[in-house]
Amino acid sequence: MTSILGRFILLLLLVLPATILLIQNERNHGMVVLGDDPVEGEEEDEATVETEDVSDDEEEVETPAPSEAVTEKAEEDAEEEPQIKPSEHVDAVILFTKPPVSSDLPAGLPVRFLVSFKNNGEKDFTVETLEASFRYPQDFSFYIQNYTTAQYHQVVESKREATFDYGFTPSESYNNRPFGLTILLNYKDSDGNVFQNAVFNETVNVVEADEGLDGETFFLYLFLVAVVVLLIVGAQQLLTGFGRKHLPKSRQPKLEMGTQNTDVDYSWLPQETLQQELNRTPKQSPKQSPRKRRSKRTSGSGEE
Repeated sequence: MTSILGRFILLLLLVLPATILLIQNERNHGMVVLGDDPVEGEEEDEATVETEDVSDDEEEVETPAPSEAVTEKAEEDAEEEPQIKPSEHVDAVILFTKPPVSSDLPAGLPVRFLVSFKNNGEKDFTVETLEASFRYPQDFSFYIQNYTTAQYHQVVESKREATFDYGFTPSESYNNRPFGLTILLNYKDSDGNVFQNAVFNETVNVVEADEGLDGETFFLYLFLVAVVVLLIVGAQQLLTGFGRKHLPKSRQPKLEMGTQNTDVDYSWLPQETLQQELNRTPKQSPKQSPRKRRSKRTSGSGEE
């Protein structure tokens, strides 16, 4: 049954793509072939009309080339949107505080930085806004996401310096992708002239945030440890049962029991004799002192 099911699945995987390709080809051919056939007598009329139109156009106006029209339109747009330049009397410096490395930004976590504004001129400047945006890395004019514009409206007097804080949070959907990060500082002087400094305009990478051991990873490791422990216990039980079945049984040594008083039959002896034997105690031989032994040995040797 399993082999038949496997063959059926293999056949289905082979036939299904071919069927889809055939259906798509038939649809494409149908779309190309379908069309209204021209009616006899109308071809000549259309041809005459086209020739007349072309001649009229040539006589009236010559159409400009497409490339020339595009360039003219781009020049007009550039003229309509003048670029705001920075002031030569201002020094603006950016410092990333979270994270300290500006090239890698964590996805889903806040990014903080400080912008230092130093007024080296004689006029007062008013710092109005600070804005950040993600742009296409190959074309910084193409916006991907604009972040909230911070409003300050703080006056920085001549020969003074001020620091401004700003932050944003990259979306988690931007994980493992490069972006062009542009941070713009907008300000004006006491005469009303508007200036803009691009304090940061580089390509950054949005990376996955390293949060250490999260709950999901912890339970995954815990599950793996439990599986390993169960496998070890199961292998130990299997080896123990296998060893008990194949090990030879140990034979218990036979103990030889000596003769006991209960095994002797005294019924044939007279009771008086048996009682005398039981009451009789064995006499111990008296121990001789070493002097008596020596004297006995000397007397024995003298007699010889």
